[in-house]
Amino acid sequence: MNDNAIQRKRAGTRRVLIVDDDRDIRIALEALLKSIGFDIETFASAEDLIERGNIEDAGCLVLDVRLTGQSGLSLQSHLLKHKFEIPIVFISGHADIPMAVRAIKSGAVEFLTKPVRSQDLIDAIHVAFARDEERRARVVASERTTTMYSTLTPRERDVMALIVEGHGNKQAAFLLGISEPTVKAHRGQVMRKMSVQTLPDLVRLADELGLGKRNERTPTIVGGDHTDIQ
Repeated sequence: MNDNAIQRKRAGTRRVLIVDDDRDIRIALEALLKSIGFDIETFASAEDLIERGNIEDAGCLVLDVRLTGQSGLSLQSHLLKHKFEIPIVFISGHADIPMAVRAIKSGAVEFLTKPVRSQDLIDAIHVAFARDEERRARVVASERTTTMYSTLTPRERDVMALIVEGHGNKQAAFLLGISEPTVKAHRGQVMRKMSVQTLPDLVRLADELGLGKRNERTPTIVGGDHTDIQ
C-alpha cells in the first residue's frame, strides 16, 4: 500500500448512508445532511443497501429500526457477521427501550426517536465519523504491523516470541539451541524490521499480532547450532 492509499484509508469519509422505507423522511434527511456538506446516499430497504451500497466507503449509517423487509436490527447483525464495522445511528418512530439497548450493545453510536431533532442527528453523525476515523487508523496500523512482521525470518520470529514473553537473551539461546550472540543478532534484526527501539513497543506490536501467547508455533530446542544465523 503506497503512502497516498494509506492516507486515504486513514482519513475516513464524510459519506453517510441512509436507510428508511419512508420516502419523505429519506428526502428530508438527505436535504438536511447535504446542506452541511455531507455526501449522502439513500436506500429504501436493508436489501437495497446490501445489493448496491458501497458500505466500506462510508463513515456512518443512519438506519431506521422498523423497515419493510429485513429490520434495522437484523441489518446490523448482518453487517457485523460480514465484518462491516460502519458506525450506525439508529432512528425509530417508537421509544422501544429493549430495542435501543440491543442496538447500543451491538455497537450502535446512538438511538434517536422520531421526529429526530436535527442537531441531535448531526451530533451523532459527527461521533460516528470520529469512531470511523479511529477504526480506519487502527486498520492501517495493523496492516503496517503485519507487513513488518512478514519480513522476519522464521528464526527471528522465534526470537521475538520468546523475548516478548519475557525471556532474556540467555534463556532464549538455551530454548532455541543457539548461542547468546546469535540471539542478540536476531533480536537486533527484529527491532530494526519492526521499527521499534524499546521492548514495551515490541510487546505492543506482538499484542496487535496476537502473539501474546505462543500457542501456534513453539520453537523447538535444536542442539549444536551455535554459529548459524538463520
